[in-house]
Amino acid sequence: MAKTRRPISRATPRAGSNSTSSCSTAGSRRRWRRRNPDSTAELTAKATRRSRSALALALPLCLLASPAAWSQGGILVSGFIDAGVYRDNGDTWRVGPIQRSNLAFEAREALGDGAIVTFRLSTRFEPDSGAFEEAGKPFWHDEATIGLTGKFGSLRIGRHMDALYANDWIFDPWDYYDRIASPAYDLWRRNFASDPIANLGGTPDWGRVNNGVFYDSPDMNGFTLHVSGSPESSAGSRRKALMTAVRYRHPHGAAMIAHGRNSAGDTDSFIGLKLIGTAVSLMGGYDISRSGASTAKGLSVGASHVAGRTTYRIGAGRVDVDGVRQERMLGLGVRQALSARTSVYADFARKAYPARIASTYGVGITHSF
Repeated sequence: MAKTRRPISRATPRAGSNSTSSCSTAGSRRRWRRRNPDSTAELTAKATRRSRSALALALPLCLLASPAAWSQGGILVSGFIDAGVYRDNGDTWRVGPIQRSNLAFEAREALGDGAIVTFRLSTRFEPDSGAFEEAGKPFWHDEATIGLTGKFGSLRIGRHMDALYANDWIFDPWDYYDRIASPAYDLWRRNFASDPIANLGGTPDWGRVNNGVFYDSPDMNGFTLHVSGSPESSAGSRRKALMTAVRYRHPHGAAMIAHGRNSAGDTDSFIGLKLIGTAVSLMGGYDISRSGASTAKGLSVGASHVAGRTTYRIGAGRVDVDGVRQERMLGLGVRQALSARTSVYADFARKAYPARIASTYGVGITHSF
């Protein structure tokens, strides 16, 4: 299934890590994808009613948690809010998220001998309007999992990012979720949806798998194994979804190789490399995605430079589909940390398509909690 690239209209994880507050914990980085412009009014209305009902149930998890629950670690609330003013690929000025905004609830309970049971529910919203992020996606679009962690690693069941999407963000200067300047966001996985029917109405999700099982191994001298898949089959499925990634992390760098398929039989292969210096980091990724007879090859390189509270970022790349160059791009960005949890930033990108050249740029503010 080929990924359709549309002009930017909104925008996984990830511009800064969350920090702990009185009712929060460090949140994990997540990525988002673009909204589906083909959603009908009826689907939007249903999603709105669903989101209101789910939110009414979710908020008391934090506010009204029982003393027994708090004594076991409590329900922890975390999130990320991003909003900005930007000019999109269609030369239209917009106000809205340049990255993504989410609200997450999670908890854990120690079972003894190092074993811990965990759950996490995370939804996304549009800070410019207060609306649910996308009418065509489930309320807990970001994540809905329960699982166990221990000496064996981590095992979760539910809806979550596949093994590739959950780990490849470190090979992009913008952590793979800035819709203006991130080369990874524009160029990787053109022909690969993690789950072709994961969202409402049987539409694809470009990162998450429904009805999935997700395993992350313990660290083995810097190496970790990550496996995701689903034992379920639905109408039209050709294969069982399965993704495997092996990653190596070191204080001075990281590397990863991954390969997998979705339920439609589409495949994706990825290689990433990162070198980390005192102030400068260099990184890149090469992705090959295949859907039927179509093959897409995306390549990106980038760098980041940290100078005090300021981070400078640059990235470039291109993607070819069936031997035809579909996009070349150059992204530039700067981020200024105002505190450990709040930053302001500016991004610019120049993108060349077969029939036109576009520039997109904007400024924004983020806060994690």
